[in-house]
This record gives sequence, structure tokens and C-alpha cells, in this order.
Amino acid sequence: MTRPEGVAAPPTRPRVVIVGGGFGGLYAAKRLGSEPVDVTLVDRRNFHLFQPLLYQTATGMLSVGDIASPLRGILRRHDNVRVLQAEVVDLDVEGRRVLLRDGEIPYDILVLATGSSHHYFGREDWAAAAPGLKTVEDSLRIRRRILVAFEEAERETDPAALHAALTFVVIGSGPTGVEMAGALGELAHATLKRDFRAIDPTSATILLVEAADRILPTLPPQLSEKAARSLARLGVAIRVRTRVIDVRDGVVTLRAGDADEVVRARTILWTAGVKASPLGAILARRTGATLDRGGRVVVGPDLTVPGHAEGTGGSDKPLPGVAPVAMQQGRYVADCILARRRGEAPPPFCYRDKGTMVVIGRNAAVAEIAGWRLSGFAAWIVWVFVHIAYLIEFENKILVLVQWAWNYFTRKRGTRLITGDDPPPEVKA
Repeated sequence: MTRPEGVAAPPTRPRVVIVGGGFGGLYAAKRLGSEPVDVTLVDRRNFHLFQPLLYQTATGMLSVGDIASPLRGILRRHDNVRVLQAEVVDLDVEGRRVLLRDGEIPYDILVLATGSSHHYFGREDWAAAAPGLKTVEDSLRIRRRILVAFEEAERETDPAALHAALTFVVIGSGPTGVEMAGALGELAHATLKRDFRAIDPTSATILLVEAADRILPTLPPQLSEKAARSLARLGVAIRVRTRVIDVRDGVVTLRAGDADEVVRARTILWTAGVKASPLGAILARRTGATLDRGGRVVVGPDLTVPGHAEGTGGSDKPLPGVAPVAMQQGRYVADCILARRRGEAPPPFCYRDKGTMVVIGRNAAVAEIAGWRLSGFAAWIVWVFVHIAYLIEFENKILVLVQWAWNYFTRKRGTRLITGDDPPPEVKA
């Protein structure tokens, strides 16, 4: 059958390729689900990870399965969304192709939502001795280091080596650093308190190191002070106005003013900074886009790369690299795609800051929500239910809620398993 003369062909469905299955990519894909577009979501992993709770898997409070969901399962009801597990290595912007390690994907519209990685500020050689926390593998390696430290201490007879084994240093006091330090404090002072015979876990030294003059520097000073008091109750020692000048296996060198201090620690953890995915630099080379100091692509008010009608998730001004930002950007980019399909001009992206919450331990948290400042048990309750609400699948919500309830009433952590074959770092006495 031929089309009558003068009748235009129906518009083809645009091919939207989303790179990254984190919050930004997933929320964009879900918003485009069942819409007249063909979506391909590409990620190196076959699952979405709820990163805000990753520190809890690193300290044995939750298992990885509690905070991760298969991407195909999440998107199974959207027949127009295809999920591919693949690694993107380059972009052909002129030819509109995403180049994979083992193939390619053509696109009409490209959305990059590849997240961030650890930022060691030019000292990448510190990474092995002070791992960061971004992936499932990171959390399992950190959990291994933490638990092996107590196991080694149980057999240690040399006082200096024993002290090093029970010393934990967390570098960086943003939300992740504070939550990690608090979780370590609870692990040592409650969960493991009666598990050993030769050592007293409550004697562990937990140092939280911050270069600024207070912890949680992005929150109001009074909330920083309340968080510091909660950490102190968990045995966490806070070192502010202190810079890290060297990190080696089992040794971290700190500088406060003109004085240097060498701390011997079995476990050193890095939460001091993040940088953009390397794919941002590839995009900049292929499009001429500008990168900021953190390697993020500088984009326009509609989150597009200048000179390209459809582009990447981002912001024309710095925004924190946290889950709520990515969620809103993912939904916004999807709405922009649909608006342009209708011939409409989308409004500029406007981030709606719903607040910041940081949990410090049992019944303790600080929060700033819509101008309200909460602390203690009230903030902790809000934190619990907000995080339950943002978990992706109903099954995860139930699993996490039950696990948290069990931990709360029993102070036990059911995932204190030492897995993996990583050799422990040598602690120099």
C-alpha cells in the first residue's frame, strides 16, 4: 500500500539512549516509560544501587541485596525501555553513536547520567590505602577491613600493633563521613561489645578528620555542634582544622597548624571528595564543552550541552552531587525530551532543595528541612521514613524496614560476614 500524495509520513519514534542506571538515569527512564520514544538504558552493572545507604552495608547493618535492585526488574512494566549491561568507552557525537567496549548504539537523543567517583585531589596513590565508598565492591572491601581489624586485634599481643589495629580514621566530615564515623562508633560500642574475649571493642579509637573549622560545614553551625556531641557519645574523636598530608598502608600523616602527627591505623577510609565520571571529559573533547574543577560538564539552564539540542544531565551552576539532585534532574531531562517532541520550549531547570539529613547513630540525626532544623530522635525518625520512601522497590522497603527494626531492638547486625580475598594492608608498628 502506498501513502497518498501530500500526506506526510508519521514521525518516527526518537531513540533515547541513557548512559547510567543511577538516580538520574533511572528516574529519566521511568519518566519516559510508556511514552512514544524508544529508550535504551546502558550501565556497566545490571542493578541500581541506593548509594545513600551504602555505608550501612560497609558496617554490617544491611546486606547489599537490601539496597540494590535489578534494573530490568525495576523497568519491566515499560515495554519501550530496553536495558543493556555494557561499558561505554567513547562517543561519536557527529555520527550520533555511543561506542561500547564491544559494540555501538545509535541514538537521536543522548542523556549522560554517569555519576561520580572518588576524588583524591591529585593523590590517586592514596586510593589503595584509603578506599572510598561508591560501589558495592567498595562497601564489601571496607566491611572486610573493618571486621578483620577486630579479628586481628583479638590475636595481637604487641601493644603498639594492637592500638593500630583498633584505630579507624575517617577522612572528610561531610554527610558520608559523619554517618560512617557514627556507624563505626555504634559497631564498636554496642554491636561488638560482648563478642570478643581478649580485647574490649569499646577501646577502639575512631578519628574523624576535617580540614574546615567544623564538621558538616554545609549545614548551620548549631547542627554541626549537635552532630559533634552525638559523635562524641559514640566515642568518635573529631579533628577539625586538620589536613591530611600523606597516606600509606596503615599510616596517615595529619597536619594541624604547623604540627604534624603520624597516626598508625589498620583502617583508613576516604570520604573527602568526589569527582565527575571520566565520560564527562570524553564528552567535552567531542563537543567542546567546558569542564569545571571537579570534571563536571558545564551545561545550560535546560541541562543541555551548548550547541547541542539534546544533551547531558547537569546544571548551569554548581549543585551538590547527591541523590535528590540527580532524581530531579532525571525527571526534568525526560520532561524536556517530551516537551520538545510536542514543539514546546522547556523551562529552565530549577532544583527544589527539600533539605539535608544526616544520621549519626541510634536515635540521633540532624536535619534541615524547609527552614526547619531538627536534631536527635525527631530528626532520626524523619531520616528513617524518608530513606524508606526513596528506596526503589517495595521489597527493598520492607527488607530495610525489618532489618532496621531488628537492629534497633537487638543492637545486632546480621551481615557481619568477612568475605573476599583481599590481603590486609600491612600495619607498620
